[in-house]
Amino acid sequence: MAPTVAVVGTAFGARVHVPALRAAGFDVVALVGTDPDRTARRAARVDVPVASTTLGDVLGAVDAVTIATPPATHKLLVLAAIRAGKHVVCEKPFTLGTTEARDLVAAAERAQVTALIGHEFRWATDRAILGRAIRDGMIGEPRLATLVQYVDLVADPTARMPGWWFDRRLGGGWLGASGSHLVDQLRVWLGEFASVSAALRVVSDRAVTAEDSFTVRARMRNGCDVVLQQTAGAFGPAAGISRVTGSDGTVWIEGGRAWVADAAGARELEVPVDLRLPTPLPASDAPGHAYTHLEIGPYTRLCEAFRAGVEDRPTESAVPIPTFADGLADMQVLDAIRASAAADGARVSV
Repeated sequence: MAPTVAVVGTAFGARVHVPALRAAGFDVVALVGTDPDRTARRAARVDVPVASTTLGDVLGAVDAVTIATPPATHKLLVLAAIRAGKHVVCEKPFTLGTTEARDLVAAAERAQVTALIGHEFRWATDRAILGRAIRDGMIGEPRLATLVQYVDLVADPTARMPGWWFDRRLGGGWLGASGSHLVDQLRVWLGEFASVSAALRVVSDRAVTAEDSFTVRARMRNGCDVVLQQTAGAFGPAAGISRVTGSDGTVWIEGGRAWVADAAGARELEVPVDLRLPTPLPASDAPGHAYTHLEIGPYTRLCEAFRAGVEDRPTESAVPIPTFADGLADMQVLDAIRASAAADGARVSV
């Protein structure tokens, strides 16, 4: 019998969680939102039978809960689910800060429930191949990493975006929205952070309290030096670089594929069977769906790992599964980045 799940959040939750959970074998029985009419419309659109504005009203009917709401709401929603004995997937950024994250890790451990974080891009094929190449020693000792990206998501100040995206008090900002993925990916590839020096700023023409851009220089505990820089406020075509150089070679991502170069030359890395994803959806120009085709495949793999935990059976995964403990580790790095930015780029230990 398929495990039952409620999805909290009618935007990313309805757009990505619902189809990924179904693809992983869950029965999605409820959609929870804040606006009754909108929740009912979106539940009907994705064929979820129950629409509710109160998580407590549906907890008795499910085995698990996934949470895709603004970061400021995560703690109370996660605690409600855990206290009811439900397994949980919580979106990133995990919480508003490290203290809240510690509280949720402790609560999940006491309840002995499966508790995962929505870092689905650990399963993105190019990133997973690159990480495996590093782990297998193809580049020797990692010494330098650069991850830079320019996108135009919020460049136009008249573009409609959720209000919390630009409100620091609610957990908004591009550092949490996208930088949390980079921090998590680097921890998978290179281990833990040792220190950071950072700047947060608004590049687009908006009067807001949360950044749309960040620059971070980091030192990993293994000695690798890292530069992270992203902006969501850059007009023009998307551009970026993801590259890690070691003592014996370099790995990078180009055109959605992973490559390696060493003394023998450059070559594309093959996709191992266990890192292949479901056939992706075609790209869409529909509002809010710019990245859906990139998200559902990796999120399906996350939901497959989640289902194994819900059913209390051995979990097989081609990449490390992102747990609440990872959410806490990621928040420690994000808090250090914010502290450094507030101190004009002073180096802060993690």
